[in-house]
Amino acid sequence: MTSPRSADRDAAGGAGAAGGAGAGAAGGAGSGVHDIEQAVVPAGSFVMGDSSNDRNAGDGEVPLHTVAISAFSIDATTVTNDAFSRFVEATGYVTEAERFGYSAVFHLAVTAPDVDILGVPPQTPWWRGVRDADWRRPGGRGSSIDDKGDHPVVHVSWNDAIAYCSWAGRRLPTEAEWEYAARGGLAGAKYPWGDDEVDEGGWRANIFQGEFPTRNTAEDGWLTTAPVRTFEPNDYGLWQPVGNVWEWCADRFDPSYYQSSPASDPTGPAAGDSRVLRGGSYLCHISYCNRYRNSARSQNTPDSSMGNAGFRTVAL
Repeated sequence: MTSPRSADRDAAGGAGAAGGAGAGAAGGAGSGVHDIEQAVVPAGSFVMGDSSNDRNAGDGEVPLHTVAISAFSIDATTVTNDAFSRFVEATGYVTEAERFGYSAVFHLAVTAPDVDILGVPPQTPWWRGVRDADWRRPGGRGSSIDDKGDHPVVHVSWNDAIAYCSWAGRRLPTEAEWEYAARGGLAGAKYPWGDDEVDEGGWRANIFQGEFPTRNTAEDGWLTTAPVRTFEPNDYGLWQPVGNVWEWCADRFDPSYYQSSPASDPTGPAAGDSRVLRGGSYLCHISYCNRYRNSARSQNTPDSSMGNAGFRTVAL
């Protein structure tokens, strides 16, 4: 077994193997119906990167740099289980987690017999490689999404997200588009709602409470994923760009990219093995992982899947 790879180095895992695009994608490109509400993001400029001094060494959140972004429309929510189900039903697509036969599940979310635990990565022992964990069975073979149609789809790799986009006639957001949209027009803000912390005046995002990684008190109401329309949208109409699930972006990851990023509509480095993830997840905890911020960056290989990562899409 390939050990779950670290998407966040703090609280995101990943299971991967040599692969590529998932199998069974039938139907023409752009033939699908993508019915997720759109948020229209106006053209403008913003200062990209961490201005709150909460950055993580090695993530490349600096230098601060001004970026101009063309107008675009983006999903108001992450892609849901219901939306991904329609894609799979229409195409017969098989995700990489299904083909590999396992995916990464947080230990408190495992719903499977011990025989299904295929490994525990020593660097991030809160993760389990779980046989038959996939988007339909996020905790393993004892779980389902029967009552989670409005939750974000998880256990989807970057390659899986690209397959969905091809079917739907969409694309993944660039990293710059994602940060610009997440900020909601609030210049220099730490979070999509401003600078107040997540628990000030009531919970504002789905993150980990209690003692990470052993005890989650779920004070915000959720042990794992929350419905995509939980809490309040930002001023551009995006729901939960931080917390809940990590979101795949189109770009390759390079921690030094900001030093030479183009000033207009950057699309990321030309080469690299990993792809960018943004927004943090339900496993971020203030004492351990603070990547549920507008500027925070993470990465994983494009064939990796985990129980706390999904995606949202952008119009072509």
